[in-house]
Amino acid sequence: MKTRQWRFAPALSALVVALTMVPTALAMCGLPTKPIKPMDWRPQYGAAHPSLVRITLDADDDRSEPSIIGMWHVIFTAQTQNGEPVPVKGGVVIDNAVVVWHSDGTEIMNSARAAQDGTFCLGVWTRTGKYSYYLNHIPWQGNVYDPTVPPDTIGKPQDGAQLLEKITLSPDGNSYSGTFTLQAYDTSGNIYASFTGVISAKRITTSTAFTDLL
Repeated sequence: MKTRQWRFAPALSALVVALTMVPTALAMCGLPTKPIKPMDWRPQYGAAHPSLVRITLDADDDRSEPSIIGMWHVIFTAQTQNGEPVPVKGGVVIDNAVVVWHSDGTEIMNSARAAQDGTFCLGVWTRTGKYSYYLNHIPWQGNVYDPTVPPDTIGKPQDGAQLLEKITLSPDGNSYSGTFTLQAYDTSGNIYASFTGVISAKRITTSTAFTDLL
């Protein structure tokens, strides 16, 4: 009997060593050694039991409603210029842009404007209602295009603008519409042009083709 017991001793020792190494191996691979919890349990002061705390990371965090977050194709149609109706029935399209609304409350627009005028501009947004949003967008145009200035030389400073949008997201989350006010400023802060108009936008997805934006 003693001989049989000692016969299995090396195998048992190897098994014990292997089991003790498993947690270390998991930790080295970056894998958790404890069960992953989808929520963070934190004790509240004065409470008898821990309570569930939800960590909110974005400005549009209502999971039960459609979200503005994502990529959009946006058309800006001016209806007035400097307080007067534009001379074209239905308005004049002044921009055709690709816009991304981020979860941290910021926004970026890639405009179809000429490259020398600046094609990227930035904004910040807030949710004002169940489907409504307000955007404060500030284009800083960069440099005025001047054909007499060598291409490797920084040109004159350009003016900027402020674009204010009030929009409503569709219940299915695939489009939005609204109004905008655009005021253009010179480098002294004086308004030299203003526009008001309407916005229409469609969500860009992984199946959107470039020709869908034309």
